[in-house]
Amino acid sequence: MNIGSYQLNNNVILAPMAGITDQPFRQLCCQLGAGMAVSEMMSSNPKVWNSGKSKLRLEHSDEAGIRSVQIAGSDPDEMAFAAKVNAEHGAQIIDINMGCPAKKVNKKLAGSALLKAPEQVEQIVKSVVAAVEIPVTLKIRTGWCENTRNGVEIAKIAEANGIQALAVHGRTRCDFYKGNAEYDTIKAIKSAVNIPVIANGDVNSPEKAKQVLDYTNADAIMIGRAAQGRPWIFREINHFLNTGEHLAPPAVAEIRAILMAHVQELHKFYGEFMGVRIARKHVSWYMQTLDQGKQFRSIFNGLEQPLEQLESLNIFFDNLT
Repeated sequence: MNIGSYQLNNNVILAPMAGITDQPFRQLCCQLGAGMAVSEMMSSNPKVWNSGKSKLRLEHSDEAGIRSVQIAGSDPDEMAFAAKVNAEHGAQIIDINMGCPAKKVNKKLAGSALLKAPEQVEQIVKSVVAAVEIPVTLKIRTGWCENTRNGVEIAKIAEANGIQALAVHGRTRCDFYKGNAEYDTIKAIKSAVNIPVIANGDVNSPEKAKQVLDYTNADAIMIGRAAQGRPWIFREINHFLNTGEHLAPPAVAEIRAILMAHVQELHKFYGEFMGVRIARKHVSWYMQTLDQGKQFRSIFNGLEQPLEQLESLNIFFDNLT
């Protein structure tokens, strides 16, 4: 699959997730088979760029793989400026967020709230595409609610105004993450446009990945929540799509190595104070796949120092094996 001049290694992509798809997690998922990893969304409002987290999100130049950076906002000029700044900081693809269902984003008429305003969608897309020389992609939901499911209309606007790939989450904004994703709208969008379409929503196993690709005819799939604590899902899906066979799950020793390296990278990337706190949620997700993990999580969440976290993980895995 290609996005502009960039060729992906495969068609299994890590979805952007706020507070999750930071640089350490993106790097890890790419190492374990993701064809591309999209950054957590960054506000287009430059007034918030001086915060510690925003500064970390702005630096893309040292990152491996194709650097796709997601921006969110509602003002076409601000979005264009944010795209330019991120391109100058090393982004290779700009992704526009029109899928986030969070109230704090939607009340600013950003994220999935934009699906209610097709004319504003067109203005934002035009402005961002004109502002940069790198490919621009778009992520949407199927519509605002069940009665206003206008994903096909938005997709046509996107294609007509220079968007080079479209990711579609198979829920409306009003669905949030409840119920099951539906793929009929994604299939209809794929039939209506010629740009690459990426199917997103509830893809949590190799079989589901193949089922969704076959049903929608999408060019790629996007994995979100299923990768939390299970970043090796990308290689498992790739193997199944290529061979029809299941890859053996990782041994405990490999999970240990992956988790330890991930936690160390979080400490390094964020510094001791924030790194320790951000590591807690990632370790919690990993522990869901391991025996005795639930009991360990409560102990781990009380630790305040990087070395304490690493020592406790080593003790946990020593006892586990």
